[in-house]
Amino acid sequence: MLKDVISQRARSLGGFSVGRVLPSSLQRMVGPFVFFDHMGPVDFPPGVSRDVDVRPHPHIGLSTVTYLFDGEIMHRDSLNSEQAIRPGEVNWMVAGRGITHSERFEKARRQGDRVHGIQAWVGLPVGQEETEPAFSHHAGSDLPAIDDAGVTIRLIAGAAFGRRARVATHSPIFYADLRLANGARIELPGEYAERGAFIVSGMAEVDGRDYEPGNMLTFVAGQPAILRANAAAVVMLLGGEAIGERHVEWNFVSSSRERIAQAKADWRAGRFKLPDRDNSEFIPLPPDPPPPPPAMS
Repeated sequence: MLKDVISQRARSLGGFSVGRVLPSSLQRMVGPFVFFDHMGPVDFPPGVSRDVDVRPHPHIGLSTVTYLFDGEIMHRDSLNSEQAIRPGEVNWMVAGRGITHSERFEKARRQGDRVHGIQAWVGLPVGQEETEPAFSHHAGSDLPAIDDAGVTIRLIAGAAFGRRARVATHSPIFYADLRLANGARIELPGEYAERGAFIVSGMAEVDGRDYEPGNMLTFVAGQPAILRANAAAVVMLLGGEAIGERHVEWNFVSSSRERIAQAKADWRAGRFKLPDRDNSEFIPLPPDPPPPPPAMS
């Protein structure tokens, strides 16, 4: 039933490192998910440097999804949103035609904090990539919970297991926080063409083989996808319908390379609005990657 096993790769964000899962050379997307980072767990001491913060930066053509297991992050954006996110809550930001935001570890700076979570990007379908930007925060009953026979599910977005989250999405999708007791098992939703499971902690068995934390398992379309926990496990379930090829460069996602080039030019020229409540600094556009070496003759 397995298609690929994608292991996270360490990537530095300056002040700390994350585990980058998507995009991968094995599989660039899972349904509409074009980007998936595992943050931490990392312990920040009181007074931690501002170097760990993610300064204002732009996005186009996607929705960003922040979900925490531990800690707190303060979000501010160019729509004048200001919202702390805490465990079991969702910050869902639609970039559309363009938005800027920052993510600050202000609680950690005040008193110290342990931060652990997932940052994902969901691509917008063609025809909706230039939609108006938006931000929403969801908690409690917006994220339906299921608890049965050693299986606990919090549905973050989309529809699965007979429930639907209240997060507004733009294409068929499911995204869930799954907790499995030792020996518990679950079958992933079969109605989606592309499905994945990222192991956050514990041990998950598929096809008689155990997989450790830091691995994303993706599954063959049309076949049952069954997970069994051989130790208490936390797993992120994700997937949906494919939205077609997407180009990803820096913080920009689009079906058009020309649109990404325009976004880069706009950021370089200062044509993106910065967050009203966080506009004293920003992340500069990184230099273009060097061209590939010429082919050997």
